Amino acid sequence: MESEAEEISGEAKRPQPKYLQIIEGLRQNIEAGRYRNGARLPSEAELMRRFGVSRMTVVKAMQHLQQEGLLVRRAGSGTYASEGGSNQKPVFGLIIPDLGRTEIFEPICQGMSASPNASGHSLSWGHSAAGESKEDEAEHLCEHYIEQRVTGVFFAPVEFGPRRDQVNRRVLKALRSARIPVVLLDRCVLDYPARSEYDIVGLDNRRAGYVMTDHLIRQGAKRVGFFAVEGSAETVDDRIVGYREALHASGMPVDPEMVLRAEPTDAAMLSSRIAEKKIDALLCANDLTAAHVMRTLLGLGMRIPNDIRIAGIDDVRYAELLPVPLTTLHQPCRDIGATAIATMLDRISNPHLPARSVLLNGSLVVRQSCGANRQG
Repeated sequence: MESEAEEISGEAKRPQPKYLQIIEGLRQNIEAGRYRNGARLPSEAELMRRFGVSRMTVVKAMQHLQQEGLLVRRAGSGTYASEGGSNQKPVFGLIIPDLGRTEIFEPICQGMSASPNASGHSLSWGHSAAGESKEDEAEHLCEHYIEQRVTGVFFAPVEFGPRRDQVNRRVLKALRSARIPVVLLDRCVLDYPARSEYDIVGLDNRRAGYVMTDHLIRQGAKRVGFFAVEGSAETVDDRIVGYREALHASGMPVDPEMVLRAEPTDAAMLSSRIAEKKIDALLCANDLTAAHVMRTLLGLGMRIPNDIRIAGIDDVRYAELLPVPLTTLHQPCRDIGATAIATMLDRISNPHLPARSVLLNGSLVVRQSCGANRQG
């Protein structure tokens, strides 16, 4: 019996027969619009090289697709996508439980829709019942997309909640059983160093943590802490790695107790830890956390950035509207969306490529909260 991690990583999967791999790969390309009606397919020799199989295996797969009515063989010319093949516009489903709750996913979806690679495809945003939990929403959307036989699914794994791991596993297992390609958005579903079998597109979080910590140090911070909400996703752990690397590169001590995991509204905890560790700058896991931390510290009478510097990551719309405009790292959300579309199309065309992590760089946005250009 497969372990939970093996179900996601694919390490214990039985290999699929080669001819079925060819059938599935070509079918997905046809349904995704890569081979339009009447388009010529790669030659038998090319398919033999691509899949590493014999001519007999290729012929067996092509005959199967001819019987399905998806291919037409023309003597002396080659094999073509059937003129009467799939006329339905290929659909990609979105399972993003944080859509509407976390600001970054809306522009990511806009980037998908605006991508030239999305031409000829449609995106299904799905729908959820009012008051439905994120976990239930993810599972219901998964069931819906399997019933609709979508061409592929973009999945942003559930981040918080007691059932998040079980739900993420069930969603991916169901999509894998339905042979629907998946591209993960923002984060993996397994804790490092484990790695799932799926492509991931998102921000280079390790670099983000490094860049923001290095910036605070360059502004004169001597005791930089990191603040995150308990139970955050793997992306936050990556940001902490970058934070620690920046401290080490600057010759500063790396103190595990300088990484605070708690509720950002816990004024007593924040006040005591900042005083105890003499923290003069805080990098927060994201802008939302930074906004809550800022409000708590201002309520304690602390001056930002005079008493303590604060920075975030994401560059959400309200970051510059906070009581002290927030220094942060801008996530290239639209580029992430466009890259996700390209990655999905690559996966459909080459289903046996190794799983890839496509990580984009963010850009530093300097505002007042870090103490840059501070008067006096």
